[in-house]
Amino acid sequence: MSFPILQKYLARLSDATGAASSIWLDHEGKAQGRFFNCTMTSAFQPLRRLDSGEVLAYEGLARSVSAQDQGLSLWKLLDHAASDDESIELDRLCRMLHAINFFRQTGDSPADLYLNVHDRLLSAVSSNHGHAFRRILDALELPLERVVLQLPAATPQQSWLLHYVADNYRRNGFRFAVNANSPRDALGVLDRSRPDGFKLDGRELQDKAGWTELLQRCAAARVAVVCKRVETPQHLTALRELSAAAGVSLLVQGYLLDEPRAALMQAPARWAA
Repeated sequence: MSFPILQKYLARLSDATGAASSIWLDHEGKAQGRFFNCTMTSAFQPLRRLDSGEVLAYEGLARSVSAQDQGLSLWKLLDHAASDDESIELDRLCRMLHAINFFRQTGDSPADLYLNVHDRLLSAVSSNHGHAFRRILDALELPLERVVLQLPAATPQQSWLLHYVADNYRRNGFRFAVNANSPRDALGVLDRSRPDGFKLDGRELQDKAGWTELLQRCAAARVAVVCKRVETPQHLTALRELSAAAGVSLLVQGYLLDEPRAALMQAPARWAA
């Protein structure tokens, strides 16, 4: 799938840098943008099936521009943005960059794009979360059904806000995943917000019973479970044992498997034994 409207948009983009929030193409065709004095682009980290290693999705990550493709993470900029309006502007710039850089590369791949929603954005946007981003995707004729918005972990006091934001995203046609601090927290969200996925720390596996219940209930409800921060062979082995005990597969993501890169994978990497 070539996304002809996106191709026309890319053809019109100038390679000259402009205003703080402008977007342009570098000499390799990657979309870049600027927020205040920081030039940024996209990196993508695969989400793989634990059992086969197949890449089902990529998470888009904002990175400073680097000749070695090892730019620094810029997500912390939202922690220090001076105002809610600037937080919203940066978040929308990152999402648009990631969408452009992802879909210009996907070709016939059915992979999904996971995009973070910073916790400051939950309360900074007054209403109709997702509407502005949907309009951008619609204008470029990009498939919003392949975009999964990742919501931050919420405290019990924020559960009403999480549910409100999630409902807005669903009404705008997006799927969404929720970050959870533990399988018990995820179970508490499962029935209330009906997410399309969860993301949990793949290093925190002490609660075996909680994990087993979560995996089995999510499998029955067709809710994806992604274990992030898989960084050692021991983490991967423990996840395989957990998956086998629960009788359910899951998705994994981490630096042991893949470093974030600007280019999507063109061929499957050898899967760790």
